[in-house]
Amino acid sequence: MMIYSRRSNFKALRNLSLFLFFVGFFYFYLIIPGGGSSENEKRDVLLDIIGKGRKKKINHKLPARLESLSASKEIIGDNISKVKSGSLTVEKSLNGAEEQKSPLSIEEIINYFTTFLRELHERCAANKKATFQEIWNIYYELVMETLYPWDVEYLKRMPERRRDGTIYLAIATYRDENCLNTIKHAFAKAKYPEKIYVGLVQQNCEANCKTGVLDNLEMEDTEPDEDCHRVYCESPEGKIHCDAGRVRALHVNETESLGPYAARYFGSKLWFGEEWFMQIDSHMTFKQNWDSVSIEMLEKAPSEKPVISHYPPSEDTDFDEEDSNNAPASRLCGGNIAVSDLEVQIVRLQIETTDATRGDIPKFNPVAGAGYYVASSDFLREVPYDPFLPWIFMGEEIIMSTRLWTHGYDIFSPTQDVVGHMYGRRHKPKFWENVHRVFTYGVHNPLQMMILHRIKYQLGYPESGRDMVKPKSILAKVEEYSLGTKRLLEDYLEMAGYNLTYKIAVTPEWCFKGVIPPTIEDYQQYKSLYE
Repeated sequence: MMIYSRRSNFKALRNLSLFLFFVGFFYFYLIIPGGGSSENEKRDVLLDIIGKGRKKKINHKLPARLESLSASKEIIGDNISKVKSGSLTVEKSLNGAEEQKSPLSIEEIINYFTTFLRELHERCAANKKATFQEIWNIYYELVMETLYPWDVEYLKRMPERRRDGTIYLAIATYRDENCLNTIKHAFAKAKYPEKIYVGLVQQNCEANCKTGVLDNLEMEDTEPDEDCHRVYCESPEGKIHCDAGRVRALHVNETESLGPYAARYFGSKLWFGEEWFMQIDSHMTFKQNWDSVSIEMLEKAPSEKPVISHYPPSEDTDFDEEDSNNAPASRLCGGNIAVSDLEVQIVRLQIETTDATRGDIPKFNPVAGAGYYVASSDFLREVPYDPFLPWIFMGEEIIMSTRLWTHGYDIFSPTQDVVGHMYGRRHKPKFWENVHRVFTYGVHNPLQMMILHRIKYQLGYPESGRDMVKPKSILAKVEEYSLGTKRLLEDYLEMAGYNLTYKIAVTPEWCFKGVIPPTIEDYQQYKSLYE
């Protein structure tokens, strides 16, 4: 009985000591702003509490955690009003709330990308005989050293999306003589040209240039490419827009090009808070008032997060004809499993349909095309472009479609055409030809095939499981640039008609009919809109 009493007394004293310690800690560190005393005085009082009246203070250091909190200006006592208002959490206050940094300027972004690409090119040029595995490793190591940490910082400091009707027009060009007319017509045909902001990634040959592969299977010497950015900004119609900061450009030497998806990644970072985002190619034509029509279609789509996309008609489309205003746009309904070894059975979009008459409400699509889509610019923050996909040509459309949908975005066809596309570009230079010149002939194909496993892994291809992908660095940071958690991958694949285990692609009947996808419960509330 006596032993039990002593134990009880010991526990009571221990609990009292702990209680006094925490009372003193919260009083001097958290409740009183600034503590009303110097840091040394606070420490002495706290030690007095711990020692419960020791005559001599012991000059011990506080534990590192308490020292850190004591030295930090971001303790709760200094931020009590922010905690009460909800603008700061207790956890962030205790951990040392990060200082809110302003967005990177466009100049800082362009300068960084220019430096990164030059450093990458120097490393590549020093390893001309590199194998495709070694080429990937050169890229991966530099990205992990510089680009990936930069991207993490950029995403934290992205500008706020404005609500002012502005459109950011992302254009990636690769040695394209149509680039100048594309920019010129984008402004000239816009209803509100002062609200258009072009982000151009211009990949040009500046010296020792070659044509694309000609009919004789040879390439010939040719003149350097026209600098469409400079020419447009020097023109009377272009100067006003360039001087107003409505044309931003990253200049990339042909030898530094990393392919179309990487160019779109760079272009996405030239956005600076515009309300809407539109991605197109650099060989396009435009309908009058394409900007206002695009926004109107987005606002009519039955979704909180709509994306409007399809494969535009050819450049022969005469947008000035009255009939073109009443003609329905084509709808992109799906694709096939690629059969060439180069494309390693990736989904390749190519199946379209066109309604007999034009409707007023955009219809659901299972997929989005890379040559034209428009959405709220919020998606750049929620579904950021992946910096680990260089040197690929195929695969960008199916992975972006899947990522958008699983993040809660809904894909729609436009109700009318607003841009035309120049599809026939035979004999024009291609980026993979340049890869062969920088390294050795034939190295691009196995390089792309290896990198495509990053996309296939995310889509659930069994042959691209985490244990099977080599090297492991192909999947570096993949979770940070992958599918969303709003919806399931298997639901998307069922809706879109893909079985990637057995390599089956069936174009969904609902898309051909222009009705609601029957397998998605959330969509059934809109069924009456399409009956």
